[in-house]
Amino acid sequence: MTSSLQLPTTATASGPRELPALGGFSTAFLGLELRRMLRNRRTFLFTLIMPPLFFVIFGLQSDYKTESYGSGNVTGFIMVSMAVYGAMLATTSGGAMVSIERALGWSRQLRLTPLRPAAYIATKIVVAMVLGLISVAAVFIVGGILGAHLTTTAWIACFVLAWIGSLVFAAFGLFMGYLLPSENVMQILGPGLAILSFAGGLFMPLTGWFEDVSRFFPTYGLATLARMPFGDEAGTTIAAGVVNLLVWAVFFTVGAMVLFRRDTARV
Repeated sequence: MTSSLQLPTTATASGPRELPALGGFSTAFLGLELRRMLRNRRTFLFTLIMPPLFFVIFGLQSDYKTESYGSGNVTGFIMVSMAVYGAMLATTSGGAMVSIERALGWSRQLRLTPLRPAAYIATKIVVAMVLGLISVAAVFIVGGILGAHLTTTAWIACFVLAWIGSLVFAAFGLFMGYLLPSENVMQILGPGLAILSFAGGLFMPLTGWFEDVSRFFPTYGLATLARMPFGDEAGTTIAAGVVNLLVWAVFFTVGAMVLFRRDTARV
């Protein structure tokens, strides 16, 4: 298996071990992870079924299709919100799958190879982002068929921002996957993401001190940027959203790397 992943051999008596390019990141390992993830039925449910279903439930009330909202209609606004939520679910669940690998001892086996923590984390994040892309596409396709209206620019911008912004939740999933036991991780993360969505203003607009508090949740930054093409966000709000996402992305990524080192260093 080592040769198929294109990982260099260990050191021999004739010379030092060669350091792998890009810390051991390889397309072979990435392809293996993608195939393994896409065969998971729970992943299919979180990625392709739940987000479009939520959009159908909450976004197709009679007056939403005719009621304008910024550069689109209310149905389009709800579509973007559900696409963000779907991307959060997909990327978080994709990252959190490392908890199962921990239980099986796979992550500790990888630690015996030249694969660096940063390369391992990067591979997991790429896999999670592919799942997020599929989820956002599924919601947008259903929304386009069922009456969501946006300008052409807003369609493209909202799609890209909802997907790219979910990067922070791919890192969040990895972080929680190393922090929580495998038997509890998804039971905790499912309700946890719902709470974060409400607290960050993704499901409904917040006012007063609720709005001030919401700025400290990672869902706030993602919701703000994904809705930016609707034209209802001020420049200071957008700047706060960008800072919010960057801070949380760095925190979760560094935290996942630290926990990976700690977990695989145990004897």
